[in-house]
Amino acid sequence: MSNQMLQDSRIYVAGHRGLVGSALMRSLVERGYTNLITRTHAELDLTSQDAVRQFFMQEKPEYVFLAAAKVGGIHANNTYPADFIYQNLAIQTNVIHSANLAGVKRLLFLGSSCIYPRDCPQPIKEEYLLTGQFEPTNRPYAIAKIAGIEMCWSYNRQYGTQYLSVMPTNLYGPDDTYDLNNSHVIPAMIRKFHLGKLAMAGDWAAIKRDEAMYGRIPDEIQRSLKKGGNSVILWGDGSPYREFMYSDDMALVSLNLMQLKNDKISELTTSTTQPPLMNVGTGEDLTISNLARLIANVVMYKGEVVWDNTKPNGTPRKRLDLSKMNALVGQHASSLSEGLHSTYRHYCERNR
Repeated sequence: MSNQMLQDSRIYVAGHRGLVGSALMRSLVERGYTNLITRTHAELDLTSQDAVRQFFMQEKPEYVFLAAAKVGGIHANNTYPADFIYQNLAIQTNVIHSANLAGVKRLLFLGSSCIYPRDCPQPIKEEYLLTGQFEPTNRPYAIAKIAGIEMCWSYNRQYGTQYLSVMPTNLYGPDDTYDLNNSHVIPAMIRKFHLGKLAMAGDWAAIKRDEAMYGRIPDEIQRSLKKGGNSVILWGDGSPYREFMYSDDMALVSLNLMQLKNDKISELTTSTTQPPLMNVGTGEDLTISNLARLIANVVMYKGEVVWDNTKPNGTPRKRLDLSKMNALVGQHASSLSEGLHSTYRHYCERNR
């Protein structure tokens, strides 16, 4: 019996308002799926075991995309390590276990490339998982995500489920988080350069609108803006390499994976020696300093970039090996320039 998703299948997207979840929703709608189930955090607290179990028993979803997570950049991971490990463990434990109790046909668990050791051979293959030390700045988050992979694998082996884990590279796109205390590198750079451009133009009304939309501007950046905004401070020294993927491209890969026939899915879900794990990315990376120049050009920021090398760089490099992804579902990748222009347009449209 096939477990492939049909147009009217009951599909639950956990975390549908976030960067990943909103991209999945757009892709599902564009492909004609009509029976989509969503809940906001106010409607369903995924860290509550009883609430999640009751939801699954009432709604009986057939397919689950688990995109809900506590996420953030280096600063957020360093500041709230307990929140990162507790909330992520609770969310994925409750959803994966309740999915099995409710008879979910397939589940896709979204992780992160930060699960791999800090000093991995490049490009990083799935089998490098747990072969070295973690990057200290995201260890709690990485351990939580690895626990989710292990849960999917364990349920597959014990119950014969078809639970998959995909580890995307660094994602960016519409509906990202632009809070400068918690955001990832691309949204942080977009907002910093945008604010600098506004300050250089003396557009303080637009800066106020930006703060109302995207959250409080930290004091350090406020001081820079008041001096004219002609310098933007970025963390680290700009030397690490990073691979980036537009969120809608990642969503398309994820849908293609969930639509595979049983024999193809079985290559991932029935192994007793390898977890049901697949890397998702573009196969191309660049230095953070080159990324900064690219984003400054997209935003049309004409000021100076200042690197604060008292702040951590994070992992030196983490480009993913995509052999498994290319063999199973192929690659769907916008150019970084195209994706950044689209993301910045979305940022500005929300900010009007």
